[in-house]
Amino acid sequence: MSENEEELKFPNEEPEEEEKVDIEDVPSEEAPSEEAAEDKTAELEKRYMALFAEYENFRKRSAKEKEDLYASAVATVTKDFLSVLDNIDRALEAGKNADENSVEKVVQGIELIGKQAEDVLSKLGVKEIECERGTKFDPNLHEAVMHVDDGELGEQEVAAVFQKGYIYKDRVVRHAVVQVAN
Repeated sequence: MSENEEELKFPNEEPEEEEKVDIEDVPSEEAPSEEAAEDKTAELEKRYMALFAEYENFRKRSAKEKEDLYASAVATVTKDFLSVLDNIDRALEAGKNADENSVEKVVQGIELIGKQAEDVLSKLGVKEIECERGTKFDPNLHEAVMHVDDGELGEQEVAAVFQKGYIYKDRVVRHAVVQVAN
C-alpha cells in the first residue's frame, strides 16, 4: 500500500494469521491392504464376467430373433404366392387339353393369374415402376440396354420397355429394362 492509502478495517475483525500445519497432524490415508485389493479385483472381475455373459446372451438372442423374423417373412410371402402357383398349374393343365375354341379362355385365365400376382405384390407393398414410351430415363429406376435414334422422342426418353421394374418403399427391387432414345 502506498503512504496515502489507509487500510480499511471493519469492526470486530481480527487480522488473519496464517495457520501453520504440522505434517504429523495430517491424517495419512493408509494404502489398501493386499487382501482388500484382491477382494476388490475379484469383485470387479465377477461383475465383468456377469456383464460379458449378459451381452453374449443378448447377442445370441438378437441373432435368433432376426433369423426367426426372416423365416416368418419368407413363410408369409410364400403363402401369398402359393395360390398364384396353383392357378398357373391349372392354366398349364387347361392349355394342354385346350382345343382351338378354348385357347381364348386359357389366355383369359393367364391374364387373371397375372392380375392375382400383381395383387399379391401390392399387398406386400411392392409397386411397379411407372415406365412407358416417352418417359424420361432415370438411371435410378431404369436400366438402359439399347440406344436408338427416334425423331418422335426427346433426348434421354424411354423408347421401349423390355422388362417391368418394381420398387418397395424407396428401394428398387428390379430396375425396368429399357431402350433409350437419342
